[in-house]
Amino acid sequence: MAPWLRRRPVTFAGDHETIFFAARTPVFFIMSLHHIHVYPDAVLKREAAEITIIDDELRQLARDMLTTMYAAPGVGLAAPQVGVSRRLIVADPGEERGREPLILVNPVIVAGAGTAGIEEGCLSVPDFTAEVIRQAQIQVRGFSLDERELEFTVEGFAAIVLQHEIDHLNGLLFIDRISPLKRDIFLRRQRKQRRAAGP
Repeated sequence: MAPWLRRRPVTFAGDHETIFFAARTPVFFIMSLHHIHVYPDAVLKREAAEITIIDDELRQLARDMLTTMYAAPGVGLAAPQVGVSRRLIVADPGEERGREPLILVNPVIVAGAGTAGIEEGCLSVPDFTAEVIRQAQIQVRGFSLDERELEFTVEGFAAIVLQHEIDHLNGLLFIDRISPLKRDIFLRRQRKQRRAAGP
């Protein structure tokens, strides 16, 4: 997810020690930037596969995704956006200094309440934003990279970020949730850009 025009307060409820993963001692990793796939790449429209094994390869992918997200820059990234059709997301929606980013394996939304709408953008849909109406508060379940099951409630901007990223795992982009008029504007712009680029 790309940075948005407006940010909202972020509130977490749950065990912060299990939701966010802070290194207790200095650890050094080699991290790589990944190519971010953009619309209309087919990988973005596929439902991602559930992860059955959490291993060093997956942990490295998560670190690389964080590096790619920050470099973009963005506040969230799903594995399909870097061409990996697996159910893994990373996010850093908070505005508090010192908070660690969120990494979730096989995340699902188990409950939600209220509505909220802000102007959204996406690293896979560059140069386009539109208001999207989502749930204002959600309860999320998933796994950490050390295989702990997590369940927590989040609201505000962070809830919207997680809904956006979990949509990616289900083959949905934010443009699938906007009005037909706005989507038509986006598609006409895409066709114009492709014609300008030539064969």
